[in-house]
Amino acid sequence: MIGPHLLPLLLLYGLMLPVTGMVPVLPDFTAQRFPGLGQFASHLFMSVNMIGALVGAPVAGLLSDRLGRRRTLAVGALTVNGLTLLAIAWAYSRADSYALLLGLRLVEGFAHMSALSLLMALGADHAGKGGLGARMGAVGACISLGVATGAPLGGFIGGIDPLWVPLGGGLLSLALAVAGFLGLADSGAARPRMAAAEIVATLRSRRQLAVPLAFSFADRLTVGFIVSTLSLYLGLEIGFDARRIGLAMAAFLVPFSVLTWPAGHLSRHWDPLLMMVAGSVLYGVFLAVLAFLPGDWIIAAMATGGVIAALMYAPSLVLAAHYGGADCRASALAAFNMAGSLGFAAGPVLSSALLAVFGGFVARPHAPVFVVIGAIEVVLAVAVFVLVRRGGLGAARAATPITP
Repeated sequence: MIGPHLLPLLLLYGLMLPVTGMVPVLPDFTAQRFPGLGQFASHLFMSVNMIGALVGAPVAGLLSDRLGRRRTLAVGALTVNGLTLLAIAWAYSRADSYALLLGLRLVEGFAHMSALSLLMALGADHAGKGGLGARMGAVGACISLGVATGAPLGGFIGGIDPLWVPLGGGLLSLALAVAGFLGLADSGAARPRMAAAEIVATLRSRRQLAVPLAFSFADRLTVGFIVSTLSLYLGLEIGFDARRIGLAMAAFLVPFSVLTWPAGHLSRHWDPLLMMVAGSVLYGVFLAVLAFLPGDWIIAAMATGGVIAALMYAPSLVLAAHYGGADCRASALAAFNMAGSLGFAAGPVLSSALLAVFGGFVARPHAPVFVVIGAIEVVLAVAVFVLVRRGGLGAARAATPITP
């Protein structure tokens, strides 16, 4: 039987499969299913999911730290996530209302992010001898590996029938809920049970949390851009089919997921802030040049971007768990996910707005949009770095090695 140390990692992997599984079939669920949808409405399919996540993350984190019952809450969130995905499959095949589909995506985002935050906290609670850096590297690796696997899997399944993607994801999530009910366990360590207001006040007093939260926002903004604008760009402008879109996403996500765990280990010995800043600057450059590459170069470029992204994701996870502390860890990780969800929701909306603006001035508006999104990543990374070095957030540099 899989122990409580390993099971949260496996559940995190499975939970992420339907997330990017939807990316290759995004055109099928938007403009192709509902003719006449504009750029904004098509992008909203991804953004509304993250709006639900913005609510789910703090609710799950506060309830978990207040009640100390991460297992029960995680199983419930996995169940709701599965049922909602099945409802999305039904709405795609039977209903003729895009508003209904968006409403279900909202609920799915709430349930998914609740489960994600709770499983991440359970994973951190069982850090063990390897320390928090290694453990959060493993958590990040499982999340990103699930995302990486979901993209080509969704492309393969969606190439047969787009309906099978949410249908399979719903059945998988329900199976994960059963596995969690049977095998998950709350940490035996005693934690203070604080009121919600006290938890919020404690997090606000830990100003260093602003560092990983800022990076989470910027990084996930670019992810929102990738899974919406880049996906549509590859399909509508470059001519990729669902399977090639899935392959391009996998080329980015596989090296990202494989290198996240080693990056978590490195953050025990290197300055996590410097790792995040260096990775973010290089990542911004990668995004800026992507629209100028010929189609034959896209997959190789995506693989390079995945290597760069691993340098910044694991350290941000480590710092969020470290600064949250054992007493508010679920809420800190929920805040981390909330900042990321806000960025993810903003990414498609911002990029679609930029497409509309640049579309009035240039014939190929995607190129300047890619440059702006890349510049946002670079500017935010440098701004946070300068602010920290000037003492604007207190002693934000994490002591190394980071321990539980």
